[in-house]
Amino acid sequence: MADARRRYAKDKAVSITFESMGLNKALLQALASTGYTTPTPIQEKAIPDVMAGKDLLGIAQTGTGKTAAFALPILARIDLSQSKPQALVLAPTRELGIQVAEAFQRYATHMPGFHVLPIYGGQSYGPQLSALRRGVHVVVGTPGRIIDHLEKGSLDLSLLTNLVLDEADEMLRMGFIDDVETILKKMPAILQTALFSATMPHAIRRIAQTYLKDPVEITIEAKTRTADNIRQRSWEVSGLHKLDALTRILEAEPFDAMIVFARTKLATDELAEKLQARGFAAAAINGDVVQAQRERTIQQLKDGKIDILVATDVAARGLDVERISHVLNFDVPHDTESYVHRIGRTGRAGRSGEAILFIAPRERNLLRAIERATRQPITPMELPTVADVNDVRKSKFKQQITDTLAGGELTEFRKLIEDYEREMNVPAIEIATALAKMARGDVPLLMEPPKFEAKKRAFDRDVAAATDKFSKPSRFDKPARGERPARAERPERPAFPKKQREARAPDEGKSTFRIEVGYDHGVKPGNIVGAIANEAGLDARHIGRIEIFEDHTLLDLPDGMPPEIMTHLKTVWCAGQQLRITRDGETPDTAGKAPGKKPFGAKSFAGAKKEFGPRKFAGDKPPFKKPHRKGPPTA
Repeated sequence: MADARRRYAKDKAVSITFESMGLNKALLQALASTGYTTPTPIQEKAIPDVMAGKDLLGIAQTGTGKTAAFALPILARIDLSQSKPQALVLAPTRELGIQVAEAFQRYATHMPGFHVLPIYGGQSYGPQLSALRRGVHVVVGTPGRIIDHLEKGSLDLSLLTNLVLDEADEMLRMGFIDDVETILKKMPAILQTALFSATMPHAIRRIAQTYLKDPVEITIEAKTRTADNIRQRSWEVSGLHKLDALTRILEAEPFDAMIVFARTKLATDELAEKLQARGFAAAAINGDVVQAQRERTIQQLKDGKIDILVATDVAARGLDVERISHVLNFDVPHDTESYVHRIGRTGRAGRSGEAILFIAPRERNLLRAIERATRQPITPMELPTVADVNDVRKSKFKQQITDTLAGGELTEFRKLIEDYEREMNVPAIEIATALAKMARGDVPLLMEPPKFEAKKRAFDRDVAAATDKFSKPSRFDKPARGERPARAERPERPAFPKKQREARAPDEGKSTFRIEVGYDHGVKPGNIVGAIANEAGLDARHIGRIEIFEDHTLLDLPDGMPPEIMTHLKTVWCAGQQLRITRDGETPDTAGKAPGKKPFGAKSFAGAKKEFGPRKFAGDKPPFKKPHRKGPPTA
């Protein structure tokens, strides 16, 4: 019996193929050429119902294959002899509209004469009108531009048989729902409608109940909001600048193509320029980029002419490029939905993907919110080390040599080198070394290890440990006291001897610095450690010897402290004083000394003493006395 059940289950699994769904030969050929062999759950359930002419309500998250779920059955029943639109797909964004149109064209590769037209704002009306006059079979458009064409009379829907609302929840979020209803009211009476949405808010449910006829409802449950084939990692912004961290990832992390998401339009342009300056093939798209340029940039990404696309959330929806293996959130999104849709640009159609999130310490709450929303952990990642980056650089350089040797056409160069070697009596290895240096120019081959690199993740622990080390013990830790004996008269305490400095060299890799705060200001080592570690982003472990004197303190800090950090530390306050840090031996910075902050409760009452005499009242009348609550006293 068990064997029979296993055979049945196996036969059922085998039978669920595109061939078994009644798709024609042309579509099956196109699917085979794109590498799609088995349908996804949404395709498995939706395609037979759409092929049967039923209205459909599909609820599934992005990246599950919804486009093929409605495109394939529409193409299977399209009449190529008709020149008027037979199917209309409404999409919330231009990017999604273009993606859907490209999917239709890809699936119809073996259907000669098929035409699909994307219609969206930001594009000239001329090409759209010309294409409509020539005749198209499928129109994919955004609601606003579709309404414009309907009002102009340029879009004839008299032969329309299929209507698809894609990403309906997003159209609701973007405020297009009224436009959608306007279009729905102008549709022919006999129409097959399919509505797809990741969620089902009340407004979308109402539209489905109003305009769909006995729809088949399909829900694809997901354990997580994000695909299981996307590995999610995070790096806590610490020590290194985010751009330097991104550079290390780009150099050491193998990737095909990457989308880097930034929060603002200005940030995308600046980041793309900086990446280009560092030798990466990068480009930016945002809301200020005209649609034609945006399309060219995306096509360059598809063709491999650029490898890194820096974008705002305008590209978070509708962008489907097979090359995208990585999504990196340079700036964390403010809401979880944006994060889900951002990383949904990778790991499409069953492919594996990588998602990396840069998170600042103050943004940890957003990280936890994302993990709760996606129901997936985001594992911390270690940045590639300098050694990792250098190993990759060496390998690439060696590969360049190998490729150049394999390419041939070196005869003239070999003769020239032989002549130089004979004439100048220089070994060939020295000539090769000089040529390698010429090839690199001023760009160093290897990354130099930074002299000053903070590891912020251990900061809180280290500062707390340092503070505890130098703090007074709690009064609750003192042993219980018995009967206190009578205290003898204490002799006058001698003057506190001044601490004398003893010459001592700093530890290896460190230099000695002076700060203008000491015992006279009530400072403790823990205060100094906390102030410098916090303001400089420096691991407390890297702060060496601390010697506190009456009016200043000497401490050892790592060599190579950046000038901007030193400048900032001059203005940092500790124990009511500005540090005004200088190198030991230099003249202390006393210029522009700011007054120290007064300790709490140390208010000055000098000159504020006031004589309080008897209170005077007008007319020498006695002051009014409030009667007792039980009445005036009796005589």
